[in-house]
Amino acid sequence: MVRYPFVVPRHLSHPLCGEGKFKEFGLKMNIVHLGWGMSKLPPLIELRAFEAAARHLSFKKAASELGVTPTAISHQVRLLEQYCGRALFRRRPRPLSLTDAGARLFPVVHAGLEAFATALGTIRRKDDRQALRITTTNAFAARWLVPRLPHWRKQRPDAPLDIIGTDNVLDLPAGDADVAIRYATSRQAPREGIAEEFLSDTYWPVCSPDLLPAGGRLKNAADLRKQVLVHSYWFPSDIDPPSWQRWLSVARRRWRNLPDFMDMQHLSFREELHAIEAVVAGQGVGIFSDVLVAAELASGALVKAFDLSLPGYQFYVVRRPSHPRERIIRAFSAWLRSVR
Repeated sequence: MVRYPFVVPRHLSHPLCGEGKFKEFGLKMNIVHLGWGMSKLPPLIELRAFEAAARHLSFKKAASELGVTPTAISHQVRLLEQYCGRALFRRRPRPLSLTDAGARLFPVVHAGLEAFATALGTIRRKDDRQALRITTTNAFAARWLVPRLPHWRKQRPDAPLDIIGTDNVLDLPAGDADVAIRYATSRQAPREGIAEEFLSDTYWPVCSPDLLPAGGRLKNAADLRKQVLVHSYWFPSDIDPPSWQRWLSVARRRWRNLPDFMDMQHLSFREELHAIEAVVAGQGVGIFSDVLVAAELASGALVKAFDLSLPGYQFYVVRRPSHPRERIIRAFSAWLRSVR
């Protein structure tokens, strides 16, 4: 690792602390490197206690500001005085006042702590303005989350979002995203972090009303012989996927004379969004989540072809523990659970 020499500025050569101790400190700082020399500074807790006591000229008020006892403030100030080798306060006669060394030290420490607070505040504000990265599936992002984003922006205009629609599982612990909305096709809650269930769905056979008879629904599953079955892809690892094969297996318990699966017409899509668009366009009958096609069912663009459904899965909002943006992530999670 490359190290750079540290030179003591001229303005630090005056005796803010004990003459002998500071001269020795200054000589050492001229010959050591920054990484080692910084350890020679007094603890920040002592400097904070001194600055508050010097600003209020009261150990009691300083203790109230920092949330400690006056005895703790007095103890930290005495440790700093031991470090400096001279008194920083006149404790008698009252009221409390600064010594010459304390009066010289106070503006330096005060300015330093103010600079720390300003810099840290700037960093925090910059972090708060950065978009919160939300990863979820392409279908859920397009058909559920995106239409509801105006509600979030109205509620939290100070918290922009970056929506990452992907069917790949991004690594939250590695920092690929801040929050994940997981569709638990394993039928188990995600274990990668803190997971909260907020939604579940049911799968229905749906189609355009133009494909149905005047009665509004197909009377018998045998009527599917005249229809095109629209499929979307399920991964082999998905547990009990609500597919046409599974629906037909359940339907055979209710209806007889069902056509054989291989004898029916089929149209398959790798992407679920494309399958939904094909069904909306009247190209066949599909089995879809009532969460994803809720808008079309409400408007009448799609209707339920049968009153036989299949159970779906649960949606979870997942975050990693001790995330630096925990507060805004909790707010987003609460918003997800409240919006419908």
